[in-house]
Amino acid sequence: MSVTIDTWVRVGAVGDVPLLEGRSVTVDARRVAVFRLPDGWAAIDAVCPHRGGPLGDGLVAERCVTCPLHGRRFDLVTGEQDGGDDVVAVHDVEERDGELWVHLT
Repeated sequence: MSVTIDTWVRVGAVGDVPLLEGRSVTVDARRVAVFRLPDGWAAIDAVCPHRGGPLGDGLVAERCVTCPLHGRRFDLVTGEQDGGDDVVAVHDVEERDGELWVHLT
């Protein structure tokens, strides 16, 4: 269950997301994918704009996630598609006392 405080929503524990993987969560009725990177965290909309693929299940490398359905890559910092015109929204994510918090942007 999510807990909302000042527009930030607690979405789970740090241990819920292994390094270089993502997990999908719901924030204010919106699906968001949270990723653990070697140097921190990233959060983007969880649905690929191409055909609705689950970005939270994609492979992570070089600060990008690859959609598991059709191979489209999205930069986890900018939300831009590598070599294409699609974009996914990027959200703020913070680690606080072992918990993950997301703020929709």
